[in-house]
Amino acid sequence: MNAFDFDLADLVPADETSEEAMEAFRAGDLTVLSQHHTAPNGSHSFVLAHDRSVTWGVPGEPQLVAIAVARDLSRSTFTFETSRHATASFAQNWLAERGCPLGRTALRGGDHAEPADDLTVQVEQQIQRSGTRYEVLDTCTSDHDPSEAWTLVRDSRAAQAPVRLFHEEWDHDAGTYTVREGAFADVGAAQTWLDERSGPLPEPPEYSDHDGAVVRARIARIALARSAGASATPRTGLDAPRTTPAGPVRRPVRGRLL
Repeated sequence: MNAFDFDLADLVPADETSEEAMEAFRAGDLTVLSQHHTAPNGSHSFVLAHDRSVTWGVPGEPQLVAIAVARDLSRSTFTFETSRHATASFAQNWLAERGCPLGRTALRGGDHAEPADDLTVQVEQQIQRSGTRYEVLDTCTSDHDPSEAWTLVRDSRAAQAPVRLFHEEWDHDAGTYTVREGAFADVGAAQTWLDERSGPLPEPPEYSDHDGAVVRARIARIALARSAGASATPRTGLDAPRTTPAGPVRRPVRGRLL
């Protein structure tokens, strides 16, 4: 099956939004990083892809695209949604909110960059499983000097420092990346840190209070699972995969091709 054959030939868009999204879809610019199609009857498709065209566009724009397709075979219609993200974990969260099991969009092994440490895995899982907890305020992606991406959010569960910055940085030579969470009182403070980088990213208050023990326990469990060779993201869900994940592409670093 072609990477972007969503089996829509005999179906029509269910609404105007889906029709517009489908018309704006440019498969030729995208490289599939992971995909999942449900069974039976292939009612849903979920794709995480890298948009190569963004690297030649406006600097800082998000380069990852999440795609969710739902087919109503009884009515011969489909809905088509896309969403752009700076990092894979937020794209995976968006897909999970639309019914995709997290394990089906995992980027582990093969040509994909690996988490540099267990705290990175912990923070990524926190984002992936956050539901609607985070309101995204801004994002930025930089391929060169520094090689990083960040997502600025408002955390609806944070009692202190509700503005959070999720900062992802890549080590291309090592084929690894780190993700860290920073906490700020407001957007202005976060922007000052991004502009000046005058000190380390300030840790969330919960890292040092009683919840810190929970964070450390989760990291310990992740370390144990990784040392035993288990997947960092569990493969769960009621739907069986109709197709296997996309084959290897040129070496991507969290969706960006070297």
